[in-house]
Amino acid sequence: MLETLKQLALMGATRKVLRISSKELAGKINQSTQTAARKLKELEEAGLIERIISRDGQFVVITEKGRDVLHREYLDYKKVFEELPETVVIKGKVTSGVGEGAYYVSLEGYRKQFITKLGFDPFPGTLNLKIPKEQMFFRKLLDREPGIKIEGFSAENRTFGEVKAFSCNVEGLKAALVIPQRTHYPGDILEIISPVKLRDELGLKNGDLIEVEVVLSG
Repeated sequence: MLETLKQLALMGATRKVLRISSKELAGKINQSTQTAARKLKELEEAGLIERIISRDGQFVVITEKGRDVLHREYLDYKKVFEELPETVVIKGKVTSGVGEGAYYVSLEGYRKQFITKLGFDPFPGTLNLKIPKEQMFFRKLLDREPGIKIEGFSAENRTFGEVKAFSCNVEGLKAALVIPQRTHYPGDILEIISPVKLRDELGLKNGDLIEVEVVLSG
C-alpha cells in the first residue's frame, strides 16, 4: 500500500483532489488495473485516502493520516541517508496556556528529575509557543527522537504520566522543551520550562515570534 500511497503523493494528492482512473494508476505502479483498484480500496479502508467515484470519474485525496504515514517513512529514510543535525531551530508565537504549567512543574516527582536530568530548578510555569504548519516537520521529528525521559509517578491519589524533554536555548537562555506523553494540548503547541520566567526575562507578550534551538540528542 505504501508504494501506491507514495505514487499518489507524487501525482499531487497531498495538495489537491486528484482525478485518476484505476487504469492510469496501474500504469504508474506497474500493476494490473484490478490490482490498482484493489490497492485504492485498501488505502481507503485504512483511512489513508478519501475516494469518491461518480459519473465524472474517480477522485482521490490523501488524508492527514496518510500524510503522517508518508512523513514517518520520510523521516526513517532521512535517518538512513542523512545524519540528523545535533540541533534544530523551531520558530513559534508566544501564546497563553491553560494555567496548569505552574502546578505540574512544581510537582516534586517532576521537579527533582528536572533538576537532576536537565541541570536546573525550573520556574513554576511554562512558556507556550504555537508553531505554524511549516514548522510541524520539526515538531514531528521530536516525536521520533527519544529525548530525555522524565519518569511518570503517583502522588495525591493520581498518576502523572511520562514526559519527554529536550534541552534548548531560548534567545540565549537555558531552557528545556517538554512533551507530556499524555496531554490535552494540540500538537502545534510547545511547552518550555526554564530556571527563569521567560516572559519577564525576555519581555515577551502573546503574539511575539521567537526562535528555540533544540538539542536533539539526550
